[in-house]
Amino acid sequence: MQKNALKMPAAQNTNKNSIALFGEVLADVFPDKRILGGAPYNVARHLQAFGLQPLLVTRVGSDSLRDELIADMARLHMDDAGVQYDLNHPSGEVLVHMTASGHQFDILPEQAYDYIHAGVAHMVTMQAHPSMVYFGTLAQRNLESRLALDSFLSKSHGSRFLDINLRAPWYDKHIIRRSVLRADIVKLNTEELQVVAGILRLVGADKRALGLNLVQRFNLKLLLVTDGDNGAWMLSADGSETQSPSHALQGPLVDTVGAGDAFAAMCIYAIVNNWPAALMLHRANAFAAALCGVRGAAPQHADFYQPFLAEIKPAAQQ
Repeated sequence: MQKNALKMPAAQNTNKNSIALFGEVLADVFPDKRILGGAPYNVARHLQAFGLQPLLVTRVGSDSLRDELIADMARLHMDDAGVQYDLNHPSGEVLVHMTASGHQFDILPEQAYDYIHAGVAHMVTMQAHPSMVYFGTLAQRNLESRLALDSFLSKSHGSRFLDINLRAPWYDKHIIRRSVLRADIVKLNTEELQVVAGILRLVGADKRALGLNLVQRFNLKLLLVTDGDNGAWMLSADGSETQSPSHALQGPLVDTVGAGDAFAAMCIYAIVNNWPAALMLHRANAFAAALCGVRGAAPQHADFYQPFLAEIKPAAQQ
């Protein structure tokens, strides 16, 4: 074990390489094309490329997007056992509007991922014995998927990674509070930290004080915060802080869609492999920056991952 390595308690009867992810699959509809996305699917694709065994628990409609998803998962050699089919609701879509200040998202209501079936989700997840489970906030906007998430989390023995992606108007104080209460690890950006602080009435003179209050009030093991051009920082359960500067782009900025998901995926890989905190943040920042050089939330070619695989595999073995 390396000095200052991340030490998450290992649950019994879990598969270290298995990561279960609950939530939405969405088609990000750009002005000129449609690209498969959704935070859980984006993270799962990266984890598959890193050599882990992601199990995506989601629901899609009986439509062309479902066929596109299954074909994409087959191409990437991903397990599709957790993908449910819905005959009454369409696969998720989000309209992406390009603006001078970034991207705006128009997330459509009443999508298949709002109706994830609890029993099916429980069955496939228990068969995987995941060492970590990942969930977010968007897929909790409807009661049926909230109940499925409760079952998904209550029967899982691995660490719980909450990726807060606030998309107005699809969250409220109840979703935020119940999510943080169920989490061991929380990842969010500085803007989301301010929103969460207001909702949960956190106290603190600055963002790090607010983060520490969040960790202490909800007994979190790790808080991961992305901070744009300032890089990222992390607080652990004992209040110790680790910081990492941002990484410069190696080419032109294409878009920032999926950068947070790339960061989350590298952090998950680091945590299950007990990397030092500083190394985790450094690699996660670098991977997120590289993602900003391609269109959409995931690269279309496996060659994109090769430089990162060359670095992370030796780190995982140390």
